[in-house]
Amino acid sequence: MMMMKKKEGSLLRIIIAVTLTLLFCFLTADSEVRCIESERPALLNFKQDLEDPSNRLASWTAAAASDVDCCDWIGVVCDNRTGHVLQLHLTTFYPLYDELTDDVQWDAQYEAYERSRFGGKINHSLLDLKHLIYLDLSGNDFNHTPIPKFLGSMGSLRYLNLSDAGFGGLNPHQLGNLSNLQYLDLRLNYYDLHAKNLQWLSGLPLLQHLDLSSANLSQASDWLQEINKLPSLSELRLSYCKLSGFIPPPIPSSINFSSLTTLHLSNNYFENTSILFWFFGLHNLVSLDLSYNKFQGPLPVHLQNLTSLRHLDLSVNVFNSSIPNWLYCFSHLEFLNLGGNILQGRISSAIGNLTSAISIDLSSNELEGKVPRSLGSLCKLREIRLSYFNWGQEKSEIFESLSGCVSNGLEILDLFGAQLSGHLTDELGKFKNLVILSLGYTSISGPIPLSIGNLSSLRSLDLQSNQINGTLPQSFGQLSKLESLNIGFNMLEGVVSEVHFAKLMRLKKLFASHNRLTLKVSDNWTPPFQLNTLVLRSWNLGSKFPSWLYSQKQLLSLDISNTGIIDAVPPWFWNLSSQFDYLNISHNQIYGEIPHIPLILSYMSAIDVSSNNFTGPLPCISSNVTFLDLSNNSLFGSISHFLCYKMNETKFMEFLNLGKNLLSGKISNCWMKWQSLIVLNLENNNFTGKIPASIGSLINLQFLHLYKNKFSGKLLSLLKNCTDLFTIYVGKNEFDGSIPKWIGHRLSSLKILSLHSNNFYGQIPDELCALSSLQILDLSHNKLSGSIPKCVNNFITMAKNNNSNFEALFLRGNSYFESEVLVIKGNSLEYSTTLGLVNIIDLSNNNLSGEIPKEVASLQGLQSLNLSFNILTGRIPENIGDMRSIESIDFSINQLSGQIPQSMSSLTFLSHLNLSNNNLIGRIPSSTQLQSLSASSFFGNKLCGPPLTDNCTINYVKPNIENKRSKGLGGHMVDWFFVSMAFGFVVGFWVVLGPLLLNKQWRILYFQFLDHLGYKLSGVVAQTWYSIVSKCCKILNI
Repeated sequence: MMMMKKKEGSLLRIIIAVTLTLLFCFLTADSEVRCIESERPALLNFKQDLEDPSNRLASWTAAAASDVDCCDWIGVVCDNRTGHVLQLHLTTFYPLYDELTDDVQWDAQYEAYERSRFGGKINHSLLDLKHLIYLDLSGNDFNHTPIPKFLGSMGSLRYLNLSDAGFGGLNPHQLGNLSNLQYLDLRLNYYDLHAKNLQWLSGLPLLQHLDLSSANLSQASDWLQEINKLPSLSELRLSYCKLSGFIPPPIPSSINFSSLTTLHLSNNYFENTSILFWFFGLHNLVSLDLSYNKFQGPLPVHLQNLTSLRHLDLSVNVFNSSIPNWLYCFSHLEFLNLGGNILQGRISSAIGNLTSAISIDLSSNELEGKVPRSLGSLCKLREIRLSYFNWGQEKSEIFESLSGCVSNGLEILDLFGAQLSGHLTDELGKFKNLVILSLGYTSISGPIPLSIGNLSSLRSLDLQSNQINGTLPQSFGQLSKLESLNIGFNMLEGVVSEVHFAKLMRLKKLFASHNRLTLKVSDNWTPPFQLNTLVLRSWNLGSKFPSWLYSQKQLLSLDISNTGIIDAVPPWFWNLSSQFDYLNISHNQIYGEIPHIPLILSYMSAIDVSSNNFTGPLPCISSNVTFLDLSNNSLFGSISHFLCYKMNETKFMEFLNLGKNLLSGKISNCWMKWQSLIVLNLENNNFTGKIPASIGSLINLQFLHLYKNKFSGKLLSLLKNCTDLFTIYVGKNEFDGSIPKWIGHRLSSLKILSLHSNNFYGQIPDELCALSSLQILDLSHNKLSGSIPKCVNNFITMAKNNNSNFEALFLRGNSYFESEVLVIKGNSLEYSTTLGLVNIIDLSNNNLSGEIPKEVASLQGLQSLNLSFNILTGRIPENIGDMRSIESIDFSINQLSGQIPQSMSSLTFLSHLNLSNNNLIGRIPSSTQLQSLSASSFFGNKLCGPPLTDNCTINYVKPNIENKRSKGLGGHMVDWFFVSMAFGFVVGFWVVLGPLLLNKQWRILYFQFLDHLGYKLSGVVAQTWYSIVSKCCKILNI
């Protein structure tokens, strides 16, 4: 009975509630709330000053009031009771990007984002929205304009988000008037957005969320004191704010914002952990980010008080202790990042106590030992990053250690660069939920296991730069979710067929260069994927140009260099080229002409078709191309149409290599628009005439190669504004003029100055010695005169013997190494990757005079010194033995005198020496090096001793010793050798001819003898001729 009454009571209450609801709806049906009439014009005026390229605010119209309700407009939220505008949501969302993001799709999303961003300026009409509590203008572009001061008068605002909106200048202190504000986000604006102090924050007592990341707060030394006045603060983000460790007094003894849950201070200049004392008592802290600072020493022990932490990021600092045991007690910790420090020791098995862990990153430290088995028991773990470790175990052991419950859910395993050993085993196939597997640079050897095909969730696989051998398993073709595959720089071999790609429909990136793989597919094969990146360098693709590339409509980056192609490029491929941002088909035998490529969609693009058999004229190239290498082909004709193409457009070209072709003619005066050039290489062509003056406008030029052409005129005077020059390599031309004195001070970065085989004249200026970084100085085969500067000891780099190699210049995915032809040890050799290890001076084949300065011996890093074919006099410097690195010395064909310095015997690296054709005297110093040299190195002197055959048995006369017998001849010396020779000639002449003149009978007999001898010789000649003619007739059957 009681139950029946309860049911009736409940039913009655339901009926009453429904009735009241229907009655309310009936009464309010004809009284719909609409926006306030006075607020509509404020929104329209606000829209009028906005730039809206994609017309997102099309619904904001000024139609008749009866037809338009501004509460229905995009981004507008009204109070459903009063109709007042409460919120404006006008954010533009930045496209998300991570390591698995597809480049093509992201580029399209970013272009859409750029088109949809609001710009212009913010109209004061917002002040008429008196009830506005929420304003979000984030993700737009207001082009460095300051944040409007009038926003500080919008007293009702509780939420203000101006992040990533392109604001700049001084942060207005008027924002401190927004006393009701609870959320303020000004992050990711331009770095010139700054604040001199943060005193204005004291007017925001209700503030709960504050994000000033990327604002320059380097002058706001009061930042901690002022933030301490915000008792309601729960989230504080001050990343990239240029904060330092100095906090002026008064330093707060206690923190008022004890309810803080999030604190991010990453990417600042903090060094000493003692300045962090103020937050060690924040027991409610859930997220702490101190990454990318300069903290040193052990991990702060007071962190153990923050037991509520779920997110801890201390990465990229200089912490150098072991991982403390108290850290393993954070049972609530979900995300731990200690990567990029100098942490040492082993990972304790206590890491198994982090039972809430989802992500652990300990990469790039100095930890060692083995992966604890307890790590495999963290069942919630989804991400493990242990890259750049020095592990003391094989890879198979690591996978075995992780084979516990973690293997069921693990999605990311990053061991990139870890020092491991051994093979991959079938144990790998158990990690079926892996999404990202990175094992690049880990010294893996052996074959890829067949179980790789079991990783059905895999989206990214990196096995690059290992020692993997064998064939590529066909099970790769089963990885249907795979998007990125990198197997480059291994020792894989064998045939790759269509089966290997059978189900790779999602594949976007394929890096497989530097293997010994051969691709064999049918002529009509259509791949199941649409790639945006394909790198097959050094594969064998066959002699025909791969026709299956025609199907790849989304290809942005293509490298099929050195793949054995002997074919012409089909026209359809050149049509595809407009979509590339990187194209490399170099080092093949591709022939035909290169068509004009006037349109490249990508702004920063690279084209490398070098080392092929292309012919014809230079193509016209899009101004967007930044890297162009057409070298080592057979291109011919003028360069003028190439240089002067679309002169109304600025060229973005940074690298231009047209060397080793058959190009000819004069260079046009069109360099004004090529100011981005860093590398210019025109060597080994047939160019003629003078270099135009506009080459001086290449103010960013670092490498200039004009070697082996027929250029003439005065080049160096045109380079005065090219102050970044690193290399001037212009040998084997017809340039003339003197070496300017300013070159030593204007071109202070110069490392290579090679002017050999030209017509430069005048003296070598002392100012040249200001080139302290110079490593190669080659002025040989010119018409230089005067003496060698004594200041050569100022060539500081040559004076050092610890040179490192030149760093490669990386431009658009291409590494550029300098390459020079140098004469060392009498041989012409081309140096490239090791060029930075070479220090030489070559002043040979000039008209230099005077003595060799003793200062040259201070160049202890010099490897080759060539002063041959000059008019140098005096002695070889006594301290030449100080040149410990010297390998080659050539002083031949000069007028050097005196003895060879004894110190030369200490030159242990010397392997080439030429002192021939001088006036040197005395014994050759004894040493293993000198005696092992060729005797020809010392010819043309008055030297003795090994390796010469003269063992110094005759005492040589020293120079400048008086000949006492000559004093009777007025002090002039008499060389009795020549006197004896003249006397012998006279005696011999009269001994033979005297009797013939005085005795007639002897004269008759002598001439009869000559006549008889003549007849006999003529008979022999006639008989020999007759025999030869007879044999020829027989052969020809005449």
